[in-house]
Amino acid sequence: MLSSLLLFAFLSLLMTFRYSYAVVPLLAGGVALSGLLFVWLQPGHSLRLGRGDVLCLAVLLLFSLLWLADVGRTGKWPVGEGNQGILLPLWPMLAALVLMAWRAFPPKVGFWWAGVALGALLAGGIASYEHWVLGRGRPDNGMNAIPFGNISLLLATLSLVGLLTRLGMRPVKGEWWLRGFYALAIGAGLLAAVLSGTRGSWIVFPALILLVFGVFWRQLHRGGMVALALLVAVVVLSASFMPRAGVTQRVAQAVENLEEYTEGDTYSSLGIRLEMWRAGVRLFREKPILGWGEGRLEERRDQWVSEGLYDKGISRYDQLHNDLIDTAARRGLVGLVSLLLLYGVPLVLFATHLRRRRDVQGQALALSGVIVVVAFIGFGLTQSLLRDVRGLSGFLGMLTACWCLLKATPEGARETAQS
Repeated sequence: MLSSLLLFAFLSLLMTFRYSYAVVPLLAGGVALSGLLFVWLQPGHSLRLGRGDVLCLAVLLLFSLLWLADVGRTGKWPVGEGNQGILLPLWPMLAALVLMAWRAFPPKVGFWWAGVALGALLAGGIASYEHWVLGRGRPDNGMNAIPFGNISLLLATLSLVGLLTRLGMRPVKGEWWLRGFYALAIGAGLLAAVLSGTRGSWIVFPALILLVFGVFWRQLHRGGMVALALLVAVVVLSASFMPRAGVTQRVAQAVENLEEYTEGDTYSSLGIRLEMWRAGVRLFREKPILGWGEGRLEERRDQWVSEGLYDKGISRYDQLHNDLIDTAARRGLVGLVSLLLLYGVPLVLFATHLRRRRDVQGQALALSGVIVVVAFIGFGLTQSLLRDVRGLSGFLGMLTACWCLLKATPEGARETAQS
């Protein structure tokens, strides 16, 4: 029961309270350690892990250990926005600890669906209050607007999976209230993403929607699916064209920035990103195997800026606004492979379950895992989200929860017993 409450708190509070990204995972880690000690000290008790569990643990530990080795060779930890990122390399280890414990004591699946829906609903409420009451152009709840918008969009998409899962199951008492709750969560999460002015999240959103409707298309009434798709489109378009939302202006600004960059003007939001990517590629070419390392990357980059090779605006940031480029420049091919494994291994495992599963709940959880990975790959194209405290915490927490819940289903338990 405690794992269920911690999962619910993590999902619902991630975008709501400032330090929930760290407090809840640390509590979960402490409880996980106690649970594992209980399992190991009890005679006759054992922790049974399958091949998929071992693979997930391996990629988490590999990513963490290589990052820690990089910190060891340079003597510098990641900084992160507001100096919050200093212990980021340890977080995948914490996720591995929680994964082992939750395989023995898994949360209840209902707390997952309730958590993502409430999280999306609260994010939408906060964004609406900041935008229309406080008059802020880009609501962010006191954090970076980019992860706020990205994760709000992800929570909305997962709420959509929750709604479609309910439509495919036998109705229970209060079913219409549940469906209404999920529908409100979808709208609220999308509204938060729109109002945040985060453009990068909408690059991956079509892929997420195609995944969702591709899985549920054959299971549910097609007329209802079309109606739901139209409803999502109407919500997004209506929010986007609100006079004060600023979405059309942000899109127009991006086009204008690109035109200016081609003409040699690099000092704009998009221009600075392109400069960072250009510098990152050059950094990788100079040290392709192990990369420059924490701290040394910034030193070399700033040296080039002082020589006039790149726009001085790129020195304001502690990351290169692209997870793949940043990791390759910082930790070389070795680090890049660890990142690709962190993405690829869970993605393949979830996709395999999605293809094999016939139970509605198992398919929904496998789809949720695929969505989490695909979303963060997409988010990472325009922002180094795995160097953001809420980004990394959200990715690891959702990934761990999806996998443990999936393996806790009857079919998942049978697979573990057979492996």
